Amino acid sequence: MSRYRLLAIDIDGTLVNSENELTAATRAALLRAKQAGIEIVLATGRRYSRVLPLVEPLELNVPLVTASGALIKRPLDHQTLYRARFRPGALERCLEIVSAAGYQSVLYADTFDQGFDYYCPSVASEQAEMAEFLRMNAGGERVHPRLMSDPPPDIFAGFAIGRREQMLVLQAELERRLPEQLYVHVLRSPRYTGFMCEIAPFGVSKWSGVSRLAEAWGVRAAEICAVGDDVNDIPMIRAAGLGVAMGNALDEVKAAADRVALGHDEEGLVQVVNWLLE
Repeated sequence: MSRYRLLAIDIDGTLVNSENELTAATRAALLRAKQAGIEIVLATGRRYSRVLPLVEPLELNVPLVTASGALIKRPLDHQTLYRARFRPGALERCLEIVSAAGYQSVLYADTFDQGFDYYCPSVASEQAEMAEFLRMNAGGERVHPRLMSDPPPDIFAGFAIGRREQMLVLQAELERRLPEQLYVHVLRSPRYTGFMCEIAPFGVSKWSGVSRLAEAWGVRAAEICAVGDDVNDIPMIRAAGLGVAMGNALDEVKAAADRVALGHDEEGLVQVVNWLLE
């Protein structure tokens, strides 16, 4: 049997290739890992609704770690097992800073059962990057015109979007003015041209979500392999017993990893499964 009991996998840039495809070889390798007793956990920055299509092909019957660890739900019945919470006043102060910088936010809510999963101030935006996101996700929103000044309750995460250099400046400003209040990182989803400045409560990460499940299952950190490619994967790659960066990963992700696999277009996860089963 493998010394690893849990394999935590990022989706974009890791599980799926650059065409957003789950290849037959990758699927077969993960099913082989499951047959060997390794639990497969998806740990992604995607919203919950965007992870569900992968549940059936991977034959998953375990919770999904979504929104970079801020929401954990069980796909069998859509029950919420964990939802992150901002400290009192932290989200409101964050939105003030984002608004003053000239941006709007999209905020995530645990409202899948109501037919939407994010709030936005409007379905249109003068900012090209936000307009693209809203257009590509039409139908998943609930318009809340006063979102930036009076957000709904139970928001667990969100983001602003723009050019990379703009979002890095925003990240630095949020971290400077709200120390130990937020977990902020800048990344680019392959779906969009803009870069997202993702915002979650302090202490929330993919690793916090994965370790929450692992603790409930009696799995030690040393028995976890975590694989990813972007900055929001670094906490779990550093903390897991085996941290793997994909060949297409950012340099800082590779620097945090124990091993570097082939890229997502070379079915690097097949290589990772082979390592685990050696």
